[in-house]
Order: sequence, then structure tokens, then C-alpha cells
Amino acid sequence: MPKMNKVEAAPLGSALGGPPAPDPLARLRTALTLFFALDGFLFAGWVVRIPAIKQQTGASAGDLGLALLGVSAGAVVTMTLTGRLCRRFGSHPVTVAAGLLLSLSIALPPLTHSALALGLVLLLFGAAYGGINVAMNSAAVDLVAALRRPVMPGFHAAFSLGGMLGAGLGGLVAGSLSPTVHLLGLTAAGLVLTGLAGPVLLRHPAPTAPETRPAGDARGPARATRRARRLVAVFGVIALCTAYGEGALADWGALHLSQDLAARPGVAATGYAVFALAMTAGRLSGTALLERLGQTRTLVAGGATAMAGMLLGSLAPAVWLALLGFAVTGLGLANIFPVAIARAGALAGPGGVAAASTLGYGGMLLGPPVIGFLAEWFSLPLALTTVAALAGVAALIGWTTRGATATAGQG
Repeated sequence: MPKMNKVEAAPLGSALGGPPAPDPLARLRTALTLFFALDGFLFAGWVVRIPAIKQQTGASAGDLGLALLGVSAGAVVTMTLTGRLCRRFGSHPVTVAAGLLLSLSIALPPLTHSALALGLVLLLFGAAYGGINVAMNSAAVDLVAALRRPVMPGFHAAFSLGGMLGAGLGGLVAGSLSPTVHLLGLTAAGLVLTGLAGPVLLRHPAPTAPETRPAGDARGPARATRRARRLVAVFGVIALCTAYGEGALADWGALHLSQDLAARPGVAATGYAVFALAMTAGRLSGTALLERLGQTRTLVAGGATAMAGMLLGSLAPAVWLALLGFAVTGLGLANIFPVAIARAGALAGPGGVAAASTLGYGGMLLGPPVIGFLAEWFSLPLALTTVAALAGVAALIGWTTRGATATAGQG
């Protein structure tokens, strides 16, 4: 095995057989897991208060839609820049800084009283959201390489669990707390959690071993850099295909159940919950699945499963069959996004994570409006079949590029 420096050798030695208590890698894994959970928790807490903030600002549906673009615009711009920041300052400090900014900025939307002001503060919130997603995924890629175990799905499971907790808590307090009090409470919780987990990241540098240096490293040959960039784009497209489905189901799943299958409001509302629970369960078991099947087979099997599940979910004639389809879709999509981001990071470091994340989260933002346009032109069930189609595309890309990624030393 190639010689490793002092900072890297001790953590790896502990991970491979040392006592668990002083293991820096275990502490880093716990701290990063908390940041993933915090990200999901805060974002979900904001989302459930959008109706109340719309009423507070007096915004029309169109004005609100324009204001909400602030989140997307801020996130996309920051994602393209965060890779450079991670290379210059390290992914750990950038993760902590973005966590602080996300915690502080979530308190701003309920303080606005116009759609314009809301859009401006959402630019800041979106910037923090995009920054923390790239930075913590970059840090997770380094930790996965040091642990030599495919634990990336566990981090994304924490994000999903945090989102479920944030949405559930928001629903419970929506009737008794104003958006201002609620989101200020989330700011306090975010600052406390960042204060607990942040020092762990700041004390320990990213534990990347020399042999896991990204293929796109500036010290590598130009040919490898160009090839790595092409492969990063491929994994970004895979992430886009699967995130498209998550965004589409979040916004249109309940409407499909109520409008097309005459489900009662309570039953329709469980549609996305079933999908999210299945996705979380899939991610919690993702490490074991990756160790058993490998990354390529996990991508292909996940895409094929999601394709079958969404065809059932969108075209089933009964509510219970549609819910079953949503659950199968969640299981299929669960590990594709984290694997795609991990592969992009392994190929090209923080820049690869940034590029793939931008494409992936772009797919999540693209899904809902595309489904809406297609539903207006054709029908909502037919529009939802595009989720199945793109899941199939992700599986096909994963299979056809297996040789290329293996040659790059990542397969």
C-alpha cells in the first residue's frame, strides 16, 4: 500500500482495527451525519411554512413562484463556486460556515412583508443550502475513501430523516406558533447543532489517502482531467434523472392520488410520506447493498426498480397499487443519487461534487414544472411516467459506462 502521511495513517489504522473510542474517522462520520440531518431538517422546516409566509407577504401565486426562484438561483450559483472554495479552504471549514449561514438565514423569510423582499432573502438561504450540500458531500467523499466502505447512502439517509423530522415538527407547531417563532427556533437548533458538530470538522482535516487522489487533480495529466470531467457530467446526468423523480413526487404525488384515483385527502397526503419512508429505508440499507452488489449493479438495479415502481404508481387503477408503486420507486431511487455524487467526487474531488450536485439538484427543481406542463398538455398519469422513463435512462447510462468508470479506477 502506498505510503501515507501522519494525519492520514492514524485514522485509517483506527478504522481498520483500532479501538472505536479515539477513532477520528468515527467522530468525523458522526459530525457529518449531523450536518446532513441538519440540512434536511432546516429545509423541510422552511417548506412547511411557505403557505403562512405567502399569506403574510400578500404575494399572489405568480409572485410567490418568482420569489421561490430565489432559492434555486442562490443554490445553483453557490454550487458552482463551492467546489473552488473547498479546494482552497477545505471542505470541512466550508461545511461549518455554510451550516451557520443556513441556520441564520432560515429566520429571515418570516421577517419580510413583500414578494420582492422574500425573493432577496431566499437568495441568501438558497446560497447557504447549495453551499452546504456541495461542501458536506465533498467531505463525505473523502471520508468514504478513508473508511474504504461505501457509507455514502447513510449520510443521505440522515438527510431524509432530518427532512421527515422537520416536516413533522412543522406540521405539529403550524397551528400554534407563528412562522417567525418557529423559524427562529430552527435557527437556534441549527446553531446549537453546528456548535456541537462543527468543532469536530474544524479539528480534523479531510482524511483523503494519496491513492484516492481524484483523477481530475490538477497534478494529473490533462487527458485524465478531460476524461474525468466527461465522466463527472455522466454521473451528474444520472443524479438529475433520479432527483427529477423526487421533485415530481413531492409536488404531484398527492394530487395524482386525489384527482385521478379519488383518494380521500388523508390518504392522498400519505403518498409522498410512503415514498420518503421507502427511500429512507433504502438508504439505511445502502451500505450493505453496495458492499454486496457493487456500485454499477446498484445503479442499474435501482434504476430498473424505480422504473417499474413508477409505471405502477402512475398507471395503477387503484389507490393501494399506486401507493405500492410509490414505495417501490422510493426503494429504487434511494441509493442512485448518493452513489452518483460519490463517484463524481472520487473522480474529480470537490469540483466533481459541485458539478454533479448542480445537475442533480437542477433535476429536482426541473421535475415539478415539467410534470405540470405535460399534465396540462396530456394527463397527469402520463406526465408521471416520465419519472419512470428517466429512471430507466439512469440505469442504462450506469450500465453502458461501467467499463469507462472501471478503467478510471472507480469501478
